[in-house]
Amino acid sequence: MVFLLCFCFFASVAQNKQEERELPPVSSTYAITNAIIIQSPGKNIGRGNVVLKDGLIVAVGKNAVAPADAILINGDSLYVYAGFIDGLTRNGVSKPKEETSKERPKDPGNPLPEQAGITPQQDVRSTINPEEKSINEFRALGFTAAQVVPYGGFLPGTASIILFNDKSATDMVLAEQSSFFSELVPAQRVYPNTVIAVIAKWRELYAQALQAKNYEKVYASNRSGLTRPADNQILEAFYPVIARSIPVLFEADKYLETQRVISLQNELGFSLVLGDIKEGWNAIPSIRSAGAKVFLSLDLPEDKKFEPKPEKEKEKKKTSDEDAKKDPEKEALEKRKEEAIQTYTAQAATFSKAGIPFGFSTLSVKATDVQKNLRRMIAAGLTEDQALAALTTMPAAILGLSDRLGTIETGKIANLVLSDKPYFSEKAKVKYVFVDGVMFKYEPKDDPKKETSTSVDISGTWTITTENPDGKFEDQVTFSKDGNSFSGSITGARFSEAVNLENIELIDKQLKFSYTTQAEGQSMKVDVDVTVEGDTLKGTASSAGKTFTITGKKNPKK
Repeated sequence: MVFLLCFCFFASVAQNKQEERELPPVSSTYAITNAIIIQSPGKNIGRGNVVLKDGLIVAVGKNAVAPADAILINGDSLYVYAGFIDGLTRNGVSKPKEETSKERPKDPGNPLPEQAGITPQQDVRSTINPEEKSINEFRALGFTAAQVVPYGGFLPGTASIILFNDKSATDMVLAEQSSFFSELVPAQRVYPNTVIAVIAKWRELYAQALQAKNYEKVYASNRSGLTRPADNQILEAFYPVIARSIPVLFEADKYLETQRVISLQNELGFSLVLGDIKEGWNAIPSIRSAGAKVFLSLDLPEDKKFEPKPEKEKEKKKTSDEDAKKDPEKEALEKRKEEAIQTYTAQAATFSKAGIPFGFSTLSVKATDVQKNLRRMIAAGLTEDQALAALTTMPAAILGLSDRLGTIETGKIANLVLSDKPYFSEKAKVKYVFVDGVMFKYEPKDDPKKETSTSVDISGTWTITTENPDGKFEDQVTFSKDGNSFSGSITGARFSEAVNLENIELIDKQLKFSYTTQAEGQSMKVDVDVTVEGDTLKGTASSAGKTFTITGKKNPKK
């Protein structure tokens, strides 16, 4: 009897463990029934069914029949869209290991390629990590595919297009070597350490690659009496660019950078894609003339007018506005600032009116801001159909994927987004995402900013120490809370004046922010990601593809 009781007990425990374990789906066939289907931008076919099988869309429409073995999803209150496509991002790519060497380069004028940021032979596929949390963050917004680029200097390597599934890194890749990625990022402490030097080095490497390629062609036709061509992976990485078989994808967010890149393209003749553009409206004639393809940034400057305010905050702001009107200079400054933000926010609408096709890039935007920023763009003149096209059909066309992605049609990859309201509605929540036929279910949550832990108080001044190869730098960072958001600034020996912090985000104990500093006459953006424990913090600061240790301690209140 004792043996029987023990057997039953352990059998029960085993059964409970099996029930707790997440079980795989019993079928690879799904049927979304009676949902509102937006088949493509401007084409809402009303209520109908979408059937998926083995990773493909096999039936769409009012009369599409759900197979007997299908897993049914009741779409009575759901809207179905084609999965979104990100034109330029590092989501899903592992960050490089922290640089710890403090040794100065022996020859700063002629450094090793890696020190100069010259690694075009690097393939992003070797750094894709299915466990990267950014994949799930952006998949939860509806992004199902993306062109991802590696970390590095001004020539980091080649990009690939991946699917945001939960498979292995190899199985995530949809199209390899989709572009040759480049940034106008100067090297630190070595040549090329200015933007002008970067462009000169880019031109030099291209010319050397062209010469090497031509010599290989001559050698292949008659090898007698000729020296065997040298093996140079850096120059060989330029060969597809020279042959125009892949484009050069340049991150060029500022207007001046855009113009410099287009000038380089006019000189050398490569196919050009401009990515993460933030100040492109004045460059539209140049972009059109160059025949460049475009991915606009989904990042926008903060506009407090767009943020909902509690009644007390509204009263406070009203008083502040009245005070500003008493100061003509301040009023004029605020007006210019507001006009600049409006122009920035209307960039997508401006490109659309000019007839320039574009997709979107999430390279520099926080996941929590994506839907809000899309609504801001729509409020600034972009139509919902145009916004949807920039998320689906346009990037599919730019990336050469229109036969597989971008619309809900039979034969295409089963990448879908299901939301409980029209996607661009203020309170719309994504309920399901399908990637390559695999279902991901999301329980809508409130804005993470509203879930900020009350146990962590960052308000006040902190002494921050950043350690990099040049030594340790101590700065003072001040945070102040305004409703559910934060503002702040950083000062120190490296700064001639206080620099405002941007994109401050505190979720539980995780604090993120960024700022822009000047190094040797060039603007350098620094991204900080730290964990706050009481009055201390520890984490990393990243800039120009390199990551350094950062620690901090909160100063006592005076």
